[in-house]
Amino acid sequence: MEELEVSRRVPLPKVRRVYSYPYSKLEVGDSFAVPKEDRAKVLNANYRASKRLGYKFSARTVGDVVRVWRTA
Repeated sequence: MEELEVSRRVPLPKVRRVYSYPYSKLEVGDSFAVPKEDRAKVLNANYRASKRLGYKFSARTVGDVVRVWRTA
């Protein structure tokens, strides 16, 4: 087995955060809609945003979109 080379003092890249949903702009009762095809993506984003911001979100499929509400 070939031994791996150890590199020292290589800087860690900065964390890249791209939030395409307006979670921080929502007040309780506000909502936004995304296409139904993005359901899994927005549910995961809801979870991450709730941890990051301390808010609660609820998502429901309404016709051909998924609507996300800020609930608390």
